[in-house]
Amino acid sequence: MNNYERMLNGQVYDPSEGLIMAEQAEALELLHDFNATRPSQLDERSRLLRQMFGTLGDGCYFEPPLRANWGGRHVHVGNNVYANFNLTLVDDGDIYIGNNTMFGPNVVVTTAGHPILPELRVRGLQFNLAVHIGSNVWIGSGAQIMPGVTIGDNTVIGAGSVVTRDVPSGVVAVGVPCRVVREISDHDREFYWRDRRLDL
Repeated sequence: MNNYERMLNGQVYDPSEGLIMAEQAEALELLHDFNATRPSQLDERSRLLRQMFGTLGDGCYFEPPLRANWGGRHVHVGNNVYANFNLTLVDDGDIYIGNNTMFGPNVVVTTAGHPILPELRVRGLQFNLAVHIGSNVWIGSGAQIMPGVTIGDNTVIGAGSVVTRDVPSGVVAVGVPCRVVREISDHDREFYWRDRRLDL
């Protein structure tokens, strides 16, 4: 198994290998072009995202600046996904994002980790674990999603949370570390925010 295959299979590998760095640099050129677009260049942004990402559904909007270690090459996005400013995707490994998911500003989704053993870290080695984010998920501003995490459908992750473990579907989860605080319920059909009643 070569170093690139190790990178994609969750095994410890050397990210500074020449071939890996050359491919990564090529991907980052497209990311630079995306971040340099003008607000009026929506068609160009859409074209670049389709080139950059592993897969991209319809109706997606990613607000520049976008940060991604591999320019989105290992990111797989469903339909109608919205990302606010400063989304960081540490996409050395695969990131899967379902339909109708929203990211607040300054969210970090990371697949990369480094071994605990100092002798391995001093050699610059790392590993990547895929992240799975379901459909119709809302991730609040400043949240951080760690390697290997799965977030279920219809879940809300509170602002500033650090998600180190899987989160089930249909819940509100917040905190450091992020924990489920409640299920989404009939109360949420009546009130959109605390005591503010829905009028639609």
